[in-house]
Amino acid sequence: MSDLQITYRNPEGLSENPRNARTHRPQQIRQIARSITAFGFANPVLIDEADQLIAGHDRLAAAKALGFERVPVIQLPGLSDAQKCGLMLADNRIAENAGWDLQMLANEISDLSQLELDFDIEDTGFGMGEIDLVIGDGDDTDGNGEPESAPEPESAAAAITQIGDLWTLGAHRVLCGNARSSDDVKRVMGEGVADGVFTDPPYNVPIRGHVSGKGSVKHREFSEASGEMSVEAFETFLSQTLQNAEVNCLPGAVFFACMDWRHLTGLTEVGAAVIGPLINLCVWVKTNGGMGSLYRSQHELVGVFAWAGAPHRNNVQLGRYGGNRTNVWRYHGVNSFRVGRIEELRAYPTSKLVAMVKDALLDVTRRGTLPLIPLPGPVPVPV
Repeated sequence: MSDLQITYRNPEGLSENPRNARTHRPQQIRQIARSITAFGFANPVLIDEADQLIAGHDRLAAAKALGFERVPVIQLPGLSDAQKCGLMLADNRIAENAGWDLQMLANEISDLSQLELDFDIEDTGFGMGEIDLVIGDGDDTDGNGEPESAPEPESAAAAITQIGDLWTLGAHRVLCGNARSSDDVKRVMGEGVADGVFTDPPYNVPIRGHVSGKGSVKHREFSEASGEMSVEAFETFLSQTLQNAEVNCLPGAVFFACMDWRHLTGLTEVGAAVIGPLINLCVWVKTNGGMGSLYRSQHELVGVFAWAGAPHRNNVQLGRYGGNRTNVWRYHGVNSFRVGRIEELRAYPTSKLVAMVKDALLDVTRRGTLPLIPLPGPVPVPV
């Protein structure tokens, strides 16, 4: 075997093999082009003594699409026609017989998501939907062989916060309580009255199989509204929460209530009865899809209700003052690959973005007024 020599040639001077049976979709060529742009042309193409391709048709196509004037090549002289054909088939076929260690792959991609990358995660050739599936389909165990989940406290003293604890965080107040308790809501509000409400109740669906997949991060079921309630019981659950919020609001307050598609009808009916008319329906479009049934869910719905009988504030003004807000909200979801993602997953199974909540409340509240953000519960609290 002679030593291999890498030289650089103009791609226009190389000819494709007319007997190449491997096909390449435009999407694949674009993926290869992205990879070359991010990591360089690290895999030379193989040619014979007549400058005809033996292997690397896809890489050559990507180089041409990128406008490259030179590509690395290895010339293999002296092969018979049968050997060239055999090598071309082997190069295309043998890689297809490889598999993936799904847990290791999920760990590698998760590790990448925690780093400050100078390339896009999709430059690896995995699309965001595929990445999400990889994470979801990984082994149920972490590196130590045990499921990772929010730990159960060994005793009441093990929890950081207890029911009834009221935290003052600068201008904010956080109560560990129950949004269906009028006393709890009055306690967290103190002497204040809210000018807007953003609430994210449980959706009365099980966490496992609907929110938490097969990845390493697991969560306990909510203690209430985790799939066990009937339609009537869940509507009562929502009604109690919205009523407690409504009595602690100024006239004209606007309410944002998150919900999934399964229970949108119930939320709409309860919201109209307790608060007032549904004035809009916002759609939070996430970066990539989560779990789902027929289709994987890539959105959550946010019903927008206005206090009946009083005008509500509109800071968007349909673009009158330069605003271009629509009812389609594009914010990354908790399963988007970015720094901090794993911490959010561990903290809470259905996290909402602070930026999204803040933007919504700024659309409808007066400067310096008080918003109310109840999370009906009890809900699991990280310990």
